[in-house]
Amino acid sequence: MKLSEYVAHDAVGLAELVARGEVTAAELESVALEAVAAVNPQINAVVETWPAEGAETSAAGTPTAGTTSAGAPLAGVPFLLKDLGVTMAGKRTELGSRLAEGNVAAADSHLMRRFRAAGLATFGRTTTPEFAYGITTEAVLYGPTRNPWDLDRSTGGSSGGAAAAVAAGIVPVAHATDAAGSIRIPAASTGLFGLKPTRGRVSMGPDVDEIFNGLAVQGCVSRTVRDSAALLDAIRGPESGDPYFAAEPEHPYTEEITRAPGRLRVGVITQGDGRRRTAAPVLDAVSRTAELLTSLGHHVEEATLDTGVGWEEFVLANARLWTANLAPWLDSLAAASGRRVDATTVQPETLASHAWGHRVSGADFVGALGVRNTVARAVGRRFDRYDVLLTPTLPELPPPLGVFAEGVADLDGLGWIDRIFDRAPFTVAFNVAGTPAMSVPLAADPGTGLPVGLQFAAAYGREDTLFRLASQLERAAPWSDRTPSVRAGTL
Repeated sequence: MKLSEYVAHDAVGLAELVARGEVTAAELESVALEAVAAVNPQINAVVETWPAEGAETSAAGTPTAGTTSAGAPLAGVPFLLKDLGVTMAGKRTELGSRLAEGNVAAADSHLMRRFRAAGLATFGRTTTPEFAYGITTEAVLYGPTRNPWDLDRSTGGSSGGAAAAVAAGIVPVAHATDAAGSIRIPAASTGLFGLKPTRGRVSMGPDVDEIFNGLAVQGCVSRTVRDSAALLDAIRGPESGDPYFAAEPEHPYTEEITRAPGRLRVGVITQGDGRRRTAAPVLDAVSRTAELLTSLGHHVEEATLDTGVGWEEFVLANARLWTANLAPWLDSLAAASGRRVDATTVQPETLASHAWGHRVSGADFVGALGVRNTVARAVGRRFDRYDVLLTPTLPELPPPLGVFAEGVADLDGLGWIDRIFDRAPFTVAFNVAGTPAMSVPLAADPGTGLPVGLQFAAAYGREDTLFRLASQLERAAPWSDRTPSVRAGTL
C-alpha cells in the first residue's frame, strides 16, 4: 500500500481492508512507520516507536496464531498511545517529564488490554505536556509539538501529540485523555473529531480507581466520527473494582451513528464565564453552525451555562483538586526514581503547582469536592431544558508556541490553573459535571485557514445523542476535504 492510499482511509476502512485480505497488518505498520519518517521531524508528535505486537499476518491478511487480533473490530490498524493514562507492559511511560524519564510499565492497564482485544497494532507513543498538566504540548523532555496546520502554533493539549499525529496522517486514530478539555482542545486545534466520554464510561484501573477525582476520562482523537464510535465501543464498560461506572448504552455507538438524531433542542453559548472574550472568527463559526443546525430541523436558541458558582470559586476549587492530586503523584515518582522534585526534574509550572498542592488542607479539599457537586448538579439541570449545548471549543484560534510559558516563573499553582482556564473556559465544566462532550471540526478561519472546533455537550450517559448528531453534521458539512499543510502522502 502506498502512503497516499494509507492516509485516505480511516481506521474502520483499514480494518475492512485487512479483513478482506487486501492488505496485511504488517504492511500497514510499515506504511505507518513511513508516515512517521515523513512528517514527525517537522511536527515532533511521536517520541518512540517499536514493532507492533501481533502485526504479523498470513498471506491472506488474517492475524497469525497467538495474536489477539482475529475477528477484532479494528484488527491490524496502526495505533499510538499517549505517553500518559495507559500502561503497556515492557514499554516506557514517561508522562512527559524528566522526573519519570526511563520509567517502564510492569503490566498492561485495563485499557491497554482492551486496545489489544480490539486488534489495534500499537507501535509507539505520542507527546504530552508534563503530567498532562497544560493545554499546550511543549514539554521540556520532548520539546514542542507543532501544529500540522501552522508549525509555529500550538496543537493544544494535553493530547497534542496524538492530535498532531492523526492530523498529519501517521495514524487514523490515537489514544487520548481528557481532564479539562485534553481531547477536545487538541481536536479543535488540529481539525479533528474528539469526544470526551461520560465519567465512568471507560475503566481507569487497575492501578488507580479514578484520576483527578473523576475529572479525567479516556478516549481518542480521530478524523472520522465512525472511528471514534468504533473505538469507544471497544473500550467502554466496567472492570472489577471500579468505584462507579456509566450504564451500558442501549445500542452500540457504531449503530447510533446510522440513526437520525431527531429534532434536538440546542442551547447556544458564545461567551465563557472567565475574562477572555470569544474572538470574531470563532463567533462567526458558532453563528454559521447554529444556522446549519436550524436548517437540519433542530430548535436553536441562545442559552447560558450556569455552573452554580462564580468563576473565581470555580477556578479555585479546581486548582485545589488538581494540585492536591499532583503533589503526591510527583512525590511517589520521586521516591520510585530516586530523583528530587526540583527545577532539574520538573517544569516551573509543575514545581509551583506541586508546592501549592502541599498547602491544600483537608478541609480545602473537601470543600472543593463540594463545589464539584454543585457544578455537576447545576450543569445537569441545563439538560432538562436542552438536549445539546453548543459552544466554541476554544475562544480563539490556536495560539503561537511559547505563549503559555510567558511569565510562568511568576505564577503559583492557582495562577497556572487560572491561565489554563482563561484560555479554555468552555471545556472544563463538562469534566467537573462528568457529562460527555465533543469537538467537531465544522469550521475554518477564512484568513488563516486554521481549523475552528465547535463543542457539543449532552446529559450524563448520552454519548448516543452526540454520535447521532456528529454523524449528521459530518454528512451535512464534511470536513474531510480540509487538510493541513503537513500531511503524510502529500508532501
